[in-house]
Amino acid sequence: MIETRAVVIEAGNGEARVLVQDRQGGCGRCDEPGGCRSVKLAYALKAPAEIFSVPDRIGVSPGDQVVLRIPDRAPLLGAMLSYGLAVVLMLGGAAIGHFSATAGQEDLAAAFGAGFGIVLTVILNRSLARSRRWREGLRIEMARGEPEFDPCRGARG
Repeated sequence: MIETRAVVIEAGNGEARVLVQDRQGGCGRCDEPGGCRSVKLAYALKAPAEIFSVPDRIGVSPGDQVVLRIPDRAPLLGAMLSYGLAVVLMLGGAAIGHFSATAGQEDLAAAFGAGFGIVLTVILNRSLARSRRWREGLRIEMARGEPEFDPCRGARG
């Protein structure tokens, strides 16, 4: 499981908004000699979101310390579905369009085939997003954590 600490900002109606406290990324060697600083380069363009809405199954209150957990495989599966499937279907559609076209129309047919592959990807991704089994594999879990941070005072205490 991948875990990170967070503090509850708001809670109600079975949902909690949490502020992520741990700033994790990459191998953790950003500031060491030989570190690639790739996380810092990524943050230069846009900082990642720090506040998330997650299902509240444990009954939290504002100020509670929690631990957010996702399965180890969830980021890879999400990326493969979002990006990998799109690339495979786009290239496959382009290849089918190119090789099934009449002479002189290969480029146009490849473009239509690539477009069809992207449309098919959107349809498949949306149907998977509605799948309860798929969503269960990507779910963020929230568990109680150690109190170290008071969001009202902004200091550890």
